[in-house]
Amino acid sequence: MRSEFVLTLSCPERPGVLHAVTSFLLGHGCDITEHQQFDDADQGSVFLRTSFTVPAAGATLDRLRDAFDPVAADHSMDWQLRDASVKPRVLVMVSKFDHCLADLLYQWRSGTLDAEIVLVVSNHPDLQPLAGAEGLPFEHIPVTADTKPQAEARLLALVEEHRVDLVVLARYMQVLSDDLCKRLEGRAINIHHSFLPSFAGAKPYHQAYRRGVKLVGATAHYVTADLDEGPIIEQEIIRVDHRAGPGRLVTVGRDAERLALARAVNWHCQGRILLHGNRTVVFS
Repeated sequence: MRSEFVLTLSCPERPGVLHAVTSFLLGHGCDITEHQQFDDADQGSVFLRTSFTVPAAGATLDRLRDAFDPVAADHSMDWQLRDASVKPRVLVMVSKFDHCLADLLYQWRSGTLDAEIVLVVSNHPDLQPLAGAEGLPFEHIPVTADTKPQAEARLLALVEEHRVDLVVLARYMQVLSDDLCKRLEGRAINIHHSFLPSFAGAKPYHQAYRRGVKLVGATAHYVTADLDEGPIIEQEIIRVDHRAGPGRLVTVGRDAERLALARAVNWHCQGRILLHGNRTVVFS
């Protein structure tokens, strides 16, 4: 049985980068099954994602990593090589809205989510039955202004205990501290409606209705200390018309949120996203 691995990298653009990668893989008996590349001419950088298989008697993941290290050093590569069969472990954070969690759980159980959901954490107990129906542990961590440091410390302890690779804020209605954002940098994804910054604050869909908006959307992004301004991964938009009242806009907005979030989580877990400053390169 052949093993499948995924190599992702970014480095300064110069002749020979692709040749170095493909020659290395050929030399180790690897068969490329998918390759995507983006050259950022403005920044002088190149980004690659290459999936490949190795015969059963071929090199192991550790041996390939060790052998590729000098190649990467020669080209100043920031790189990662992972086993495609090992699904990242995901912790989902929620509050009271269930649409994003329910969608992620459905995709997980149906096998369309390339992740292993291992825990649900919430600042409210409301969604414990939903997690329990899927046999998932549920951790209720109440958060107040006074208990926030202890609550975040408990969250980090759970991340370590469950060997979590990715934290997903599936409509978790608490602002994370700057310190926690830094601790989870590059491995926490959030979702929010795309009316920001025009309709900030309470009842954004009611504000949008009064302005007669015709597009409802959602943005999935990496979590940073700058609230809702992290590198954007995916956006979804749905067209509406004058007949859509605030209630309908809320329903459409929730559809957009679950669609954008699920795609973002899947792409991250498949190693299809490379951070590029405050942007992302997404090989969807």
